[in-house]
Parts: sequence; structure tokens; C-alpha cells
Amino acid sequence: QVQLVESGGGLVQPGGSLRLSCVVSGSIFSINAMAWYRQAPGKERELVADITSGGSTNYADSVKGRFTISRDNAKDTVYLQMNSLKPDDTAVYYCNAKAVVHTPTGYRAMNYWGKGTLVTVSS
Repeated sequence: QVQLVESGGGLVQPGGSLRLSCVVSGSIFSINAMAWYRQAPGKERELVADITSGGSTNYADSVKGRFTISRDNAKDTVYLQMNSLKPDDTAVYYCNAKAVVHTPTGYRAMNYWGKGTLVTVSS
């Protein structure tokens, strides 16, 4: 069974920093893209940043220059370094992994989600 476990959320003052981590565990053949999404109260889930297996990255305009996504392929881990945090960054942050798993009938592409970690930016 594949699991994604996020950590690193919490309460931080405006202008502060946090680093989120997400570890993927379980029987996976390969992990392709990994990403962070967030969902604020009353809003839809939105993409924050994503990163390919080769290290190419993409960011939402609202976080460009402040957030950095990275991954350690050897550890099946993705990180999100968040700097200059604003109250508008308050949300539950979810890790996502697009992976390939081996099944009795062959290889299958799957999309996995973590349960989320709460980030609150407030003074």
C-alpha cells in the first residue's frame, strides 16, 4: 500500500518560513512528477508547485520567488521551502505523487495524495 506522509506544518508569523516534507512509502516502481497543492477555507484546492523526476519545476504565480520545491529521489521525498509567508498562504497543504506501480497485469500509472498538513500564517 502506498502512503504519502506530510510534515512540517504549523503556526508562523507573517514574514516567517516553514519547510514542508513529504515521504512516499510503499511498493512503487517509479515516481514521476511530485507536487504540493493547498486548499484554504472556502476555496478550491490549487497547485502550489510541482517538480518532475528530472528536476524541472513549476510554480503558481502567487508563490514565485518565495517558495522552492525540491526532491530527493533516493529518499522518495519532496520538500517545499516557504519563505516570506503571508496570511494568504494559510491553508492545508497536500502532497501529490504521480507514480507507476507494478500490478499482476502489468504496470499502471497512479495518482496519490497525502492527508495534508496545516499551515497557519498569523500574528
